[in-house]
Amino acid sequence: MRKPNLNIVTLGCSKNKVDSEHLAALLQHRYLIRHDSDRKSDVVIINTCGFIGDAQEESVDTILEYAELRKQGKISKLYVTGCLSQRFRKDLQKEIHEVDGFYGVESVNLIAADILKEEAQPDYCSQRVLSTPKHYAYLKISEGCNRRCAFCAIPLIRGRHVSVPMPVLLEEAKNLAKQGVKELILIAQDLTYYGIDLDGQSHIVELVKALVDIDGFEWIRLHYGYPLGFPDELLDLMRENSKICHYIDLPLQHISTHLLKAMRRGVDKEQTIGFVENVRKHVPDIAFRTTFIVGFPGETEADFEELCQFIKDMRFERAGVFAFSPEEGTPAYEMFDDVPVEVKQERVEKLMAIQQDISLEINGQRVGRTEKVLIDRLEGDYYIGRTQYDSPEVDDEILVSAENELEVGRFYQVRITQADYFDCYGEVLSV
Repeated sequence: MRKPNLNIVTLGCSKNKVDSEHLAALLQHRYLIRHDSDRKSDVVIINTCGFIGDAQEESVDTILEYAELRKQGKISKLYVTGCLSQRFRKDLQKEIHEVDGFYGVESVNLIAADILKEEAQPDYCSQRVLSTPKHYAYLKISEGCNRRCAFCAIPLIRGRHVSVPMPVLLEEAKNLAKQGVKELILIAQDLTYYGIDLDGQSHIVELVKALVDIDGFEWIRLHYGYPLGFPDELLDLMRENSKICHYIDLPLQHISTHLLKAMRRGVDKEQTIGFVENVRKHVPDIAFRTTFIVGFPGETEADFEELCQFIKDMRFERAGVFAFSPEEGTPAYEMFDDVPVEVKQERVEKLMAIQQDISLEINGQRVGRTEKVLIDRLEGDYYIGRTQYDSPEVDDEILVSAENELEVGRFYQVRITQADYFDCYGEVLSV
C-alpha cells in the first residue's frame, strides 16, 4: 500500500521551521512528507505564526484556504498547530469547523502521537526531515523567553526559557552533519541565556565550542541575542575560529532611552551604543543585523529623528524596521497607541530608505574583493549564493552567472564585480 501524502505548511520564523522538521521525522514512517508543497496531499498540517498582526492574518488566511479544500473533500485531514493556535485556539475552534485538530505549541511528540493514534514517544526527537536545502539547517537550542519586553507576546505563547540539554543538541547536530549540512544556524529567542535555567550560568560559549568540533560543518551562524550580558568570550571565539561566521543578529528595537525604558529592554542609549562598539571592537569585520520598532506608544518626532541619526552613525550592515502593533496580553497593549498608522508607515519607509543607502555604500566597498560563497540555488540565469555575512532568506545574496555549471551546496571563491542595494554580482575564480 502506498503511503499517504502529508504536507506540512510552515509559517513564521525559523523556530517554527525546526518544530515542523521534528514533527515530520515522527510521522515519516506513516506518511510521505512534503514541506509547503502545492501538490495534492491527503493530510495537511499548518504550523502557524501568531507573533504580530500581519503574521496572524497570514495564518488565518492559510487555514481558511485549506479548510475550504477539506470541505470540498480534496484533503482528508487538516490539523493546525503553532503560535496562533496556542493564543487563539478556542476562537479558531469556534469559527473553523473543518479542522480535525487544533494544537498549540505542545511537544511535537504529543501532536504526532495524537495524529497517529499511538502512544507518545520520548519527549525530544533528535531526528529531522529538513525543509531547507540539504546544505544548511537551523538548530533550536532553547524554547521560550524570560525577558519581559513590553511589546513581545513570545513569553505568553512559548512560556519561560527552557534550554535543550547539550548532549541532545550535540546528537541532533551530528545527525545533521551526517546528512550533509555544511552551515548550522543556531536559533533561540535569546542565545546568550542558554543554560541559565539549568544551573544559573550561560553555557553558550561551551556549546559553540562543542559544535565547532563536529566534522562536516564549515559555517556556524548565531541568530538572536540580547545586548544585556552578551559575553565577550563568544565574540572572541567568533573572531578566532574560522568556522564561526562573523555575523550577529540582535534586535536593538530603539535608541531613545525613555522608549527603551517603556519597552522594558533593560538598557539605555549609552549602553546600547557601547554594546555595538564593543561587538565591532572584538570582531572588526562583523556583519551586524538588527531590527527596530517605530511608532511605539510615546514615540515623538524627536525620538524618531534620534533613531534615524543612530542608524546613520552606526551604519549597520543589515537592518529591518517594523511598525508597532499592539499585541493582546502584552504590557504595551494597555498603552495608548498614540502614533497614527500613516505616521508609523512613513517612519518605516524613511528608516528603510536610510538603510538602503547605507547598504549600497557598504556593498560598493566589496567590489573587487574575493569572498567565500555558498551556492544556495539556481534561479534563471544566475546561481544564488551567500557569504558568511549573509543569513538565508533575510540578507543579501551574491549572483553568479550560470554560464559555467556550479554545484548547489558547494563553496566557491567569488570575486565581487558589481554592487546593488541589497545584492552583489560576482564571478567564480575557478570551477
